[in-house]
Amino acid sequence: MRRGEKPVHIVVTEPIRVESLDLDAQGIARLVPNEEELNQGQSGKVIFIQGALPTELVTYVVTRDKARFSKAKVLNILKPAVFRAEPKCKAFGVCGGCTMQHLDIRAQVAMKQRVLEDDLKHIAKVAPEEILRPMGGPAWEYRHRARLSAVNRSIKKGTVLIGFHEGKSGYVADMTACEILPGHVSALLPAMRQLVNGLSIVDRMPQIEIAVGEPEDPNSDDPKKTRPVTALVFRNLLPLTSADEQLLRDFADEHAVWIWLQPKGIETVAPFYPLTGKLCYRLPEFGIEMPFKPADFTQVNHLMNRALVSRAIRLLEVQASDRVLDLFCGIGNFTLPLARRAQSVLGIEGLESLTTRAKANAEHNQLADTVSFMQSNLFEVTPETIASWEKAERWLMDPPREGAMEICQALAQLYEQGSDLPPQRIVYVSCNPKTLARDADILCHQAGYVLKSAGIVNMFPHTSHVESMAVFERSTN
Repeated sequence: MRRGEKPVHIVVTEPIRVESLDLDAQGIARLVPNEEELNQGQSGKVIFIQGALPTELVTYVVTRDKARFSKAKVLNILKPAVFRAEPKCKAFGVCGGCTMQHLDIRAQVAMKQRVLEDDLKHIAKVAPEEILRPMGGPAWEYRHRARLSAVNRSIKKGTVLIGFHEGKSGYVADMTACEILPGHVSALLPAMRQLVNGLSIVDRMPQIEIAVGEPEDPNSDDPKKTRPVTALVFRNLLPLTSADEQLLRDFADEHAVWIWLQPKGIETVAPFYPLTGKLCYRLPEFGIEMPFKPADFTQVNHLMNRALVSRAIRLLEVQASDRVLDLFCGIGNFTLPLARRAQSVLGIEGLESLTTRAKANAEHNQLADTVSFMQSNLFEVTPETIASWEKAERWLMDPPREGAMEICQALAQLYEQGSDLPPQRIVYVSCNPKTLARDADILCHQAGYVLKSAGIVNMFPHTSHVESMAVFERSTN
């Protein structure tokens, strides 16, 4: 709700049928048009109903009323959808993290696939020659990275709240468990409340970053080496007292976690106690172990990341004689596995810190002779930039939500020039289907590519996040 806008509470007992669902998991219904709307060729007013699903017959409470649409919450479900599910999390409906728990996981996947296909159709005006089978994994306890907010509500709640924000709100949800976090991390939430509440800087500890790595040695007889490595990064805006430091050490010992601190910017993240340890994830298919730091960008879902990397490299059809480019390479998530298949790989990343980490990971996996890395601003790319990368027959691109428009436009210019620099095949991994579709429009209509296949990866079950993959191949016409 916008600042200054007054909330409304209008109970509507006239049943309405829900037609579809938006990406915020709001049911979309439409009122019967009145005579004036009919005369003007308009359809009825749209109602977005939180908690309602397609095909359902519901009554609702209007919470925001505008001229062309209304926002509402479901009041009664008179006829539930066959794909309605019982939410597992007690904070569902309050926490803004998982908005689709009331929707069967199979229906979630189908909806995300439809979003991708619709965006490609309406934005790019293309359809893939093949729809890839949707990829899915565990629906619960999958999130190995999270950023939790902490807020001191000692007057109102008598405790510190630690969790995700409420839906479309600046408030922190009152939660003592989270079903998408690994079980041992979820069980830590009440203890973290007590810890932060006991610190002298309780009002200046606004955030806790969680990063979970794979066990040091899954096959060891030592139970300490077979449990996940869990790092907690506390954002301390003021220095800790000696008593605060002891509380953190005691917490780390009791719960077998690794404590890091962040007193200022991201560059200040450093281990506090114990001083040594190792976070990593593994890609067994490629014999890769990826050490990372809590502040590094890594995929939150380890199992789905394995599947994602495997499919992407398979679709790229890498040959042993190929030179491959990995754009937006991060710490080498795709680059190093590609180096196991190709003759050589160049990883390009915009952030120097990630390039440094990627080089270290290549050395860790004895791949420094096969793979190289460079820093370059991938949002300022020209045909001359691509020429400086030199010819590579296959590219993998994994851009952030903004997409890779500048790269695609440069490829279109090279195509117009008749250059042989554009790659024969591109695998594009996307976390935003709209920018993927925008870039597909450029590649297919201006750069001489054909959309061979596309599909979704359900990297974030119960959320509206759509991870997808598309394969482009240069047209032979």
